[in-house]
Amino acid sequence: MEENKRLVKVPTMAEMAANGEEPEVLFWVGCAGSFDDRYKRVTRAFVQILEHVGVKYAVLGTEESCTGEPAKRAGNEFLFQMQAITNIEVLNAYNIKKIVTACPHCFNTIKNEYPDLGGNYEVIHHSTFLQQLINEGKVKVQGGEAFKGKRITFHDSCYLGRANDIYEAPRDVLAALDADLVEMKRSRANGLCCGAGGAQMFKEPEPGKKDINIERTEEALATLGTGNGVIATACPFCMVMMSDGVKNKEQEESVKVFDIAELIAQAEGLSK
Repeated sequence: MEENKRLVKVPTMAEMAANGEEPEVLFWVGCAGSFDDRYKRVTRAFVQILEHVGVKYAVLGTEESCTGEPAKRAGNEFLFQMQAITNIEVLNAYNIKKIVTACPHCFNTIKNEYPDLGGNYEVIHHSTFLQQLINEGKVKVQGGEAFKGKRITFHDSCYLGRANDIYEAPRDVLAALDADLVEMKRSRANGLCCGAGGAQMFKEPEPGKKDINIERTEEALATLGTGNGVIATACPFCMVMMSDGVKNKEQEESVKVFDIAELIAQAEGLSK
């Protein structure tokens, strides 16, 4: 899927504050959405959707820094609190009330761990936000028929699912595409981790018989069967691990890994 190269001027909180304005939502981009070349495409797709439906949004831009989640999971509570408090001071200075993010790790940390440090916000994962837009009729997925009959399997993010009990929102979003949604045997609360959580994303796995992401990719490929298919994700860590698994199995031509926002943007004709 090639990116739509139309340039979009993304407003920052600093610019909005200077004009005496407040956004409906702050889009928390996250480290992956800002710096990872593959996940930048997800950021672009989600911004295109926000622009398309007319949601008044803003980003922090250079004022946004890592939530501190990887440091906390790796055991460095001191570094986590330093990073978190820095972010909270910025968010509170802008009087932020509502945050939407495409990263379950950022979502879980800001929603469940920032309140103990003075950061209290309504935090929404982009799967839930997209579900709301579809339910309200703001996103009609008019190109959804292009996915008719295409087999899609959704991989549950641990921090979205088991940690926050969000299972149906991403599936409801995919259902709008009129695709053939097929479930892996291990899904929802019984889903298998991609292998990146707990800061494992940033280190090599311990020696063993098989890497977790390979095991999970094999499950996805078996579920999709022969022919073209899509592994849908809603997490930057999961996307990296599942994409690497598909490459390991040399299935890049027949099986694609997309974030749900990319699929919606593609169905709406916003990305090609």
